[in-house]
Amino acid sequence: MKCKKEMMRLYAVTDRSWVGRQTLLEQVEAAIKGGATLVQLREKGLDEETFLAEAVAMRALCTAYGVLLIINDNVEIAIKCRADGVHVGQKDMEAGNVRTLVGEDMMIGVSVQTLAQAQAAEAAGADYLGVGAVFPTTTKLDAREVTHETLKEICAAVHIPVVAIGGIKKENIGQLAGSGVDGVALVSAIFAAKDIENECRELKMLSEKMVGGQMKTALSIAGSDSCGGAGIQADIKTMTMNGVYAMSAVTALTAQNTTGVSDILEVEPRFLQGQIDAVFTDIFPDAVKIGMVSSARLVEVIARRLAFYKAKNIVVDPVMVATSGSRLMRTDAVDTLIKELLPLAALVTPNIPEAEILSGVKIQGKEDMEEAARRIGDAHGCAVLLKGGHDVNDANDFLYAHGKCRWFEGKRIDNPNTHGTGCTLSSAIAANLAKGFDLELSVARSKEYISGALSAMLDLGRGCGPMNHAFDLDSRFGRMA
Repeated sequence: MKCKKEMMRLYAVTDRSWVGRQTLLEQVEAAIKGGATLVQLREKGLDEETFLAEAVAMRALCTAYGVLLIINDNVEIAIKCRADGVHVGQKDMEAGNVRTLVGEDMMIGVSVQTLAQAQAAEAAGADYLGVGAVFPTTTKLDAREVTHETLKEICAAVHIPVVAIGGIKKENIGQLAGSGVDGVALVSAIFAAKDIENECRELKMLSEKMVGGQMKTALSIAGSDSCGGAGIQADIKTMTMNGVYAMSAVTALTAQNTTGVSDILEVEPRFLQGQIDAVFTDIFPDAVKIGMVSSARLVEVIARRLAFYKAKNIVVDPVMVATSGSRLMRTDAVDTLIKELLPLAALVTPNIPEAEILSGVKIQGKEDMEEAARRIGDAHGCAVLLKGGHDVNDANDFLYAHGKCRWFEGKRIDNPNTHGTGCTLSSAIAANLAKGFDLELSVARSKEYISGALSAMLDLGRGCGPMNHAFDLDSRFGRMA
């Protein structure tokens, strides 16, 4: 079962220590009403028959409220009560062996304290991780504390949801902001409360605030445009305006303006790798946009490092020719891009001339666009957004995503200044994917953004000028005098 990050926001772990006037079942119901997003049933002292009866009743309660139930440690009970998942510790059964027993439809959570344990659990098939103790706790006295830096390191290294556990309460949830965790697991903070429902309501709000305070990130791997309309500069502006933190790895310096490219200075492969490593080992990006890469050896470095880090939401904009007509990509680089990068991509965004090269189809109309997109997507296992324009299909774009097709209708804006439109669109899509929007909505939001940037009618330079990436600031704050 795929584990969504939203499930982790307020993870309630049961404990009989505070059962009194209310039964455990009533306490859990109060927690769910207050906002608990997942319940873990932990029973260390019950016999198997009593545990199973309680698990069956808890399963029925959670199902009625649409909340998932996880059984702690006991795989057999989890299977018998048809729980949504099972959580195991380092001293319990290894995740791969658990998967063999429970099949693919049940979630597996694993408790970890170190980066090595986290990576091993993910490799073995864990669907989420519980990391802790992050603060001193009386619930589990033998739990070693995990530092904030280790917690952050784990969150950056794995690609499954992470929930923090251990000693968390209202007063310290905020200290977890910036760590990358997707939620908090609580025991006494919930079940020792006098009013569990209201306490959960406040804890849920604090958890959402803590997670929401973690800005999403995106990395642009592209060339620098000295006039600022395309490349790295356009990507950073676009990502920022679309609400994510932008980072960069520069593939080349270009001497260019609105009339053309006069010179290119390519970076060394070793230095490009150093830039990519520096980003991924510190601020793991939620999305990656790849733009201008002029040589095969640089494409190889990018593909190798992205595969190594298991990068997600990769958007490839195959920049082969600048808007001014200058060629930016050598033939060997095109061949390597097709072989090495497209299979890693979530989306590739060619314009019509680029799609003709990638697909071998001569595009003269709508049907040709559809055929070219299908050929590219089917050959490389990626989604394709084939951009209209170039006097073929006005501003309409065609999305082909693993057999599913959709046309995005657009109205051509009468603006001759279109320098950097491809860079801008692909960066906006990457930013929206980073924020968690699905592919179709990311494309729709990005097309709306680029239409606004074009409609602002910025007019700079003697040639094909740039767009106003910050157009929305005018509507928010008024044009600067």
